[in-house]
Amino acid sequence: MKQLIYLSFSIFVLFSCAPTSNQQADSATDDFSFVFMTDIHITPERNATEGFSQAIDTINSLTPDFVLTGGDNIMDALGQTYEASDSLYKLYENTVAKVKAPVYNTMGNHEVFGLYENSGVSPSHEEYGKQLYQNRLAKRYYSFDHKNWHFVVLDGIGFTNDRHYYGHVDEEQLEWLKNDLKTAGDKPIAVSIHIPLLSIGSQIMQGPTEGMSEGSIVTNANQVREILEQHNTKLVLQGHLHFLEDIEYNGIHYITGGAVSSQWWQGQRFGMEEGFLKIDVKGENFSWEYIDYGWDVKETN
Repeated sequence: MKQLIYLSFSIFVLFSCAPTSNQQADSATDDFSFVFMTDIHITPERNATEGFSQAIDTINSLTPDFVLTGGDNIMDALGQTYEASDSLYKLYENTVAKVKAPVYNTMGNHEVFGLYENSGVSPSHEEYGKQLYQNRLAKRYYSFDHKNWHFVVLDGIGFTNDRHYYGHVDEEQLEWLKNDLKTAGDKPIAVSIHIPLLSIGSQIMQGPTEGMSEGSIVTNANQVREILEQHNTKLVLQGHLHFLEDIEYNGIHYITGGAVSSQWWQGQRFGMEEGFLKIDVKGENFSWEYIDYGWDVKETN
């Protein structure tokens, strides 16, 4: 893991290029930038809508080619009624529409509708679980190409028999992933997933001997990583932990991207301000910055 450097009050930066490649971009037209923003947790409370709008204003000023969210866009649908969940989805949709670039969404655990029994929602509800998210925002997993890169969005949320979530990528996705990456050829690959595939978050936040719980890491991450390592995968973007880290393992950077909401719109989390990642791509290499967009809880609450 490389050192995070605090440059000023507004930007954390880490230049984190992929291993040296013999392949070079044909021209500068392959260069681009995009934003990864995760754990927005929009809610009518805590001035979250105003905070998210301020983040969007900053993003628009950076003119990225597109924006990729890392999940937990809302807070939350797990234990809420349909009416409450519906209102949060509408709030998110109306607010994120202010982003001038295309937006690609990733599913987080807080997007899952009615999973907790205290929601009063029956599993027989037509939009129970992940269906509400898929009806409103995106498929739970998919891929797209941008210039010379291939992007994959995964659903890392599994359900237990007693109606709780844990980190898991299901067999259907694993088979789809194998086939999808074959179509990418030699293109560099970036992946977005909410619950991390690799992290030392618990060791830092809780203690050096602490392991990751089933709700904080993808429990079959080894299977997923084995598939990714068979291809030209450069980058895995992760969320969920509201934690900022970059781990390079077997040639892949696993970057947990902090949080737009930081401590759920209540200030810093482990010294990390509210923010998002800006990623600049040149050929098969990339660099990233953590952008603190200047939200001040004390001044707005």
